[in-house]
Amino acid sequence: MALDATVRRRWFGALVVAVALAMLVAGQTILSGRLKPVEFVVYWLVCLVLTGLAIVAAFRDLRALQRQHLEEQRHLFHATLERIADECTTKPQRQSRPSPGKAAPR
Repeated sequence: MALDATVRRRWFGALVVAVALAMLVAGQTILSGRLKPVEFVVYWLVCLVLTGLAIVAAFRDLRALQRQHLEEQRHLFHATLERIADECTTKPQRQSRPSPGKAAPR
């Protein structure tokens, strides 16, 4: 079963957020005070990069949703215009009737 782009993008974003969150929890609890200065910097830089990737994935998903929404609006607009045009060509024209209070022209 092939996954479409939206599903892949969301799975990637969720995975990156989960890993960054796990690193955050581990860094604040288990690894607190156990890392050497260089390891500490590298560890938190990796966590920062993962967080940045999650943000980028979220913005890409937002842009894709906006694009999809705009395409659906355009499709709906054109379909409505086509339906109106079809109704205008297939319906017989109504005869104009005089108003009840006015006399018909002779």
